[in-house]
Amino acid sequence: MMLELMVAASEDDSPWVLLLGGPIGGAATYWLIHRYYRNTDKSHAYERDTIIEADPVRGSEERTGHIAKTRKSGISGDNSGHHRRRVQRLR
Repeated sequence: MMLELMVAASEDDSPWVLLLGGPIGGAATYWLIHRYYRNTDKSHAYERDTIIEADPVRGSEERTGHIAKTRKSGISGDNSGHHRRRVQRLR
């Protein structure tokens, strides 16, 4: 029906085709952008296919040691002054 209306309008040289072109173009653009960003045409839907059920964190706390009244500002094995040893070149 829409095609018949457009053909009839084009035969009469009326501006109906131009007037209908705006809303049809806008709706088509909206639909294309929605389809592009939501991937509705893809077989894999990320939000649906990659659902991960999360469980609460389980574990226990164990005391490993106690440090009190320390006066050292650094720790043993500190490599902050040896930048060439710390940062390696890519080969």
